[in-house]
Amino acid sequence: MPHGIKIREVTLSDVDTVAHHRASMFRDMGRTTPGVLEPLKAETREFLREAIPRGEYLGWLASPGEEPARIVAGAGLQTRRVLPFPYHRADGSVHVAWGAQAVVINVYTEPEYRRQGYGRRLMKEVLDWARAVELESLVLHAAPAGRALYEELGFIDTTEMRFSGDLSATFPSDAGLHSPVDA
Repeated sequence: MPHGIKIREVTLSDVDTVAHHRASMFRDMGRTTPGVLEPLKAETREFLREAIPRGEYLGWLASPGEEPARIVAGAGLQTRRVLPFPYHRADGSVHVAWGAQAVVINVYTEPEYRRQGYGRRLMKEVLDWARAVELESLVLHAAPAGRALYEELGFIDTTEMRFSGDLSATFPSDAGLHSPVDA
């Protein structure tokens, strides 16, 4: 067990580390193939170089207190604005939320540092940030190994569903629809 965990915010100089964590996370969950890992890292680095300065991606990195330069875990979130929705506060009141939402992503700990509190400390940073900016909605997609921690922290199952079909085959390419990139 480390003598403490040091947490710091992600900067542009950390895009390689975040890309490594993201690819490793998908690899460990069995959600990718070896041939996809390097392209995933490259695309992630490209995305982060734009998203970090815009404030669309925020993240935190963790290191053992005695080795602050050794990054062993990370967590991030992608901010977004959704349509206004009825927001139910803990006190039972309801108001119209303006749509401030974030998705927790890239929660990853190197295998030899797992079960030592890194994920919990990183998620505390995420939740502290969400409270400080008065975020209205915070969501994540949990890997089986992380579910217990997320539930302890107050996350619950929701009604969200994910389409499992082939979106590229859903609409004919000549249907007059444009991809978000073409629009």
